[in-house]
Amino acid sequence: MEIKTFGVVGAGQMGNGIAQVAAMSGLDVFMNDIKDEFVERGLKNISKILGRGVDKGKLTADEKDAVLGRIKTSVDLKDMALADFVVEAATENESIKFQIFKDLDEICESQVILATNTSSIPIGRIAAQTKRPDKIIGMHFMNPVPIMKLVEVIRGIATSDETFKTTWDFAVKFGKTPAEANDYPGFIANRILMPMINEAVYCLYHGVGKREDIDTVMKLGMNHPMGPLQLADLIGLDTCLAIMETIYNGFNDSKYRPCPLLRKYVESGWLGRKTGRGFYEYD
Repeated sequence: MEIKTFGVVGAGQMGNGIAQVAAMSGLDVFMNDIKDEFVERGLKNISKILGRGVDKGKLTADEKDAVLGRIKTSVDLKDMALADFVVEAATENESIKFQIFKDLDEICESQVILATNTSSIPIGRIAAQTKRPDKIIGMHFMNPVPIMKLVEVIRGIATSDETFKTTWDFAVKFGKTPAEANDYPGFIANRILMPMINEAVYCLYHGVGKREDIDTVMKLGMNHPMGPLQLADLIGLDTCLAIMETIYNGFNDSKYRPCPLLRKYVESGWLGRKTGRGFYEYD
């Protein structure tokens, strides 16, 4: 089956980035979310990023207009019936994702691959919500999507070789470098990254160092481009907590227990950059 129309469910930071790279590769894109204001905000963000590319001479104004012209916005999930391949990029909440996949399974043609951008929820659990487990796969993009090269491609226990190959080829088509991961909580990226961030939060919680010193040690001592507390603020502390809870519950191992300070910040609404306050303050 030739894939010409690409569906993205979720128009937030990850979703609009995925929609952008899909449109830049020449695909027609449906970008869906639950409210007009969400999809319009997502489209505005794509336009802003493409505009920076024009300013830097990386693409022309006509190319920018062509990319934007390939993206249609939607607030009705039934529009995904027109898509040949769908990626879900909703919030990292298991019950929300389960309902989306149940609905997509009814809406989309039986041959359509349904991928999830989940950063930690096991693919098998998502696939179990559908009647097409062989066509369910993880396609975990990194943030920010237009810049970061990696895509984790994660097989569920029932994912077919054909589904895997199609998804892998899409990652390459989008200009990304795919890496294969097996279906365990957190996969590869967050199985390593999130415990590191969580341990940095423990260092702050225990008074081992101040936030700036913890980040400085990791940036200058380990050559990381961004300190773990800064990175947590960028990702969103609620997302970090959700991933840590998924890994902790998946393995029932105390080494993955979320730091109480991380939970306290999330419960206080200090979620990072998106709320103006996390481990750092933002205008």
